[in-house]
Amino acid sequence: MKEENKRLEDIVALCKRRGFIYQGSSVYGGLSGTWDYGPLGVVLKRNIMNLWWKTFVDSRTDMYGVDAAILMNQKVWQASGHVKTFVDPLCEDTINHKRYRTDHLIKDAGFDPDGLTMAEMDQLIKEKNIKSPDGNLLSESKTFNMMFKTHVGPISNDASISYLRPETAQGIFTNYKNVVDNFYPNLPFGIAQQGKAFRNEISPRDFIFRSREFEQMEIEYFVDPKTWEAEFEKWINLIYEWCDLLGLDRNKIFAKEVSKEDRAHYSKRTVDFEYQYPIGKEEMLGLAYRTDFDLSNIEREASKSMAYTIKGTNESFVPHVIEPSFGVERALMAVISEAYREDEVNGEKRVYLKFPEHLAPIRFAVSPLLKNKPELVDKAKEVFSLLKKKYSNVMWDDNGNIGKRYRRQDEIGTPYCVVIDFDTLSDGTVTVRDRDTTEQKRVMPEEI
Repeated sequence: MKEENKRLEDIVALCKRRGFIYQGSSVYGGLSGTWDYGPLGVVLKRNIMNLWWKTFVDSRTDMYGVDAAILMNQKVWQASGHVKTFVDPLCEDTINHKRYRTDHLIKDAGFDPDGLTMAEMDQLIKEKNIKSPDGNLLSESKTFNMMFKTHVGPISNDASISYLRPETAQGIFTNYKNVVDNFYPNLPFGIAQQGKAFRNEISPRDFIFRSREFEQMEIEYFVDPKTWEAEFEKWINLIYEWCDLLGLDRNKIFAKEVSKEDRAHYSKRTVDFEYQYPIGKEEMLGLAYRTDFDLSNIEREASKSMAYTIKGTNESFVPHVIEPSFGVERALMAVISEAYREDEVNGEKRVYLKFPEHLAPIRFAVSPLLKNKPELVDKAKEVFSLLKKKYSNVMWDDNGNIGKRYRRQDEIGTPYCVVIDFDTLSDGTVTVRDRDTTEQKRVMPEEI
């Protein structure tokens, strides 16, 4: 077994053991490609999303937020090209008829599928004698549309078709005119959205990296077409700064210029930002120059002008768009992968999560040294209440001996454990233990 795969298994096990992430519907045997977030996972996820919103929306004067509906008029997806082009190559085991993404099988076999057409992928499979995971021959590939189709209303016909959105971007584009009419912002400006997206992945895999239900954080940044290159470079720098905020090692971040053959149909330039996950170097987020593709489609299909007029002039044009697209789950998986540590303390193996303090689900864990001593418990409750007022993410922990509590809080990623002992009763100080160094110091509770 590869070491990176073993490490991913360790991370997955920790996430389940400590209440970060569970398999979706696990009590009924699970549902492939779905994941549930436990008490700690939902806080970590929310911390990442809140940090993103604060960084890219609240702290800026050129950004506007929206929250569009998941179900949209089918014309949205027809105009955007998703109905025809939002497809993956699918092949089938000729014996047991299990289905797989062709490019994934090629990559698993050690070859690079990037830039290959579907016919070229099939040819490579034949030349290299690539088999299914069960060792059987593979069928020729065909296209598979990844959108979840549904029907709206009591009658199911072509007119009632809708889709669970495969991206949040189109909800931004359909609200572009509303924002311009209501707020008339100066160019350049952005519209941001966070929310669920759904893709019927052929073969979801690698924990939360590729799933069928996930959350996106996307911005459509509207610019004068004459300035798009300068604005694009600004966003490259902003993305690196975002990775710093997540606590990611820049040596594990790789900016990949995507070739014309591999770009999405709407893009004239795309840079994928890859991270060195335990599963290998994979895309974490993307930055695309979508030109005026989407707004012009709306203008053509809906017969409504998407032009923007520069204030105080007669200059009018359809803005071009730069799109930084962030996947929440991929960011979260990168944060956990980066934070995962193993070391040795007093001759024993220790596993801990070295989260940045601003992302840690629990910032302080408060414990009485002995839970059967009422005087210690009462004082610990006072300290707990004090810290809870200052920091909401504070945990009470009196389960097991103090060594077991430290190990548990290390695996949770809690930066500091606060222990109330008998010295606290005499001098008022408490012990604060540092997660990363395991060093301890005594301070007054008010100084924490």
